[in-house]
Amino acid sequence: MPTTYTVGSRSLFVTATAWVFIVLAALASVSAVVQNAAVASLMPGLPALAERGQLPLVTGLLIGYLPWVVGTGLVMSLATLATAIGLLLRLDWARRTFIGLLVVAIVANLLGLWLQHEVVQSVVDSTLSHARIPPQALDVFGGFVTATRALAVVMTLGACALLGWIIRRLMSDGVRQEFA
Repeated sequence: MPTTYTVGSRSLFVTATAWVFIVLAALASVSAVVQNAAVASLMPGLPALAERGQLPLVTGLLIGYLPWVVGTGLVMSLATLATAIGLLLRLDWARRTFIGLLVVAIVANLLGLWLQHEVVQSVVDSTLSHARIPPQALDVFGGFVTATRALAVVMTLGACALLGWIIRRLMSDGVRQEFA
């Protein structure tokens, strides 16, 4: 039996997805601009702290890349904002670009799992090296660290699965017909 599409109808999924990502991208863009200003004001003093060994190794390495990371976040946020608006207007180039941006977000989240682990390990190492904690408290602290890492993995994989589901829906025949 052939599938019948109603040409010109607008699905609630595309509209809701577009509006959610417009709001999120606008908030992320504002946040990136504020972070860029904060990084610019902190940058003169951070390398000196890293050279004196007052910052953990991972933090010291990330300082040099911080302006690039914040700048990349701003570019991604603005690109997401533009494509989400195009998605709302049912422009096919925006749908394709939006799918590409979601794939980039999935890859970045999966790579970010390593960074999350390193940052948590750096914080734990710096905390334990400067504080005298009784052995009983160390077990509780270790449990919290393990729970934090596990929850971060579950949340990241859940977010990646949600983005994958959105990609799949945007590539479906019904949604593609809206953009024809």
